[in-house]
Amino acid sequence: MENKKEMEEGSYLTAEGAARLKEELEYLKGPARDSLAQRLRAAIQQGDLSENADYISAKEEQGFLEGRIQELEKVLRNVIIIPENRQSSEIGVGSRVTIQEEDYPPETYHLVGPKEADPRNGKISHESPIGKALIGHRVGETVSAETPNGPLQLKIVKIE
Repeated sequence: MENKKEMEEGSYLTAEGAARLKEELEYLKGPARDSLAQRLRAAIQQGDLSENADYISAKEEQGFLEGRIQELEKVLRNVIIIPENRQSSEIGVGSRVTIQEEDYPPETYHLVGPKEADPRNGKISHESPIGKALIGHRVGETVSAETPNGPLQLKIVKIE
């Protein structure tokens, strides 16, 4: 699931992303676990567990819940918070970058860690093809990004 490099370096998250994961973790460890425990108790009281669909379903859910809790704890234990207002003339994790591909309108992206990437909402991973191509470059440069749809030539218009 997680690559070795990420385990060694940690997970890059914005403060907002880390807060969302902490909230999810608290919910899963509290209300979600409690609700599932009640479902399991009710299913056990029904008797024969070998053919009890409620029990089997609740046990499967419990496995997923505990797996997600472990994943969130691991991410939050090794979190690297991306600075909010990163000031640099060079693109890095946390930068907001406006790029333009040939004659298309400019697009602005926030470079974040893979756990927070949401391209439809302007957040791309620094490990994505475009993110990798942009890291370390400056305004005015043109970079080539190898994407699944072929290479893209991207001009860096602005870094925030």
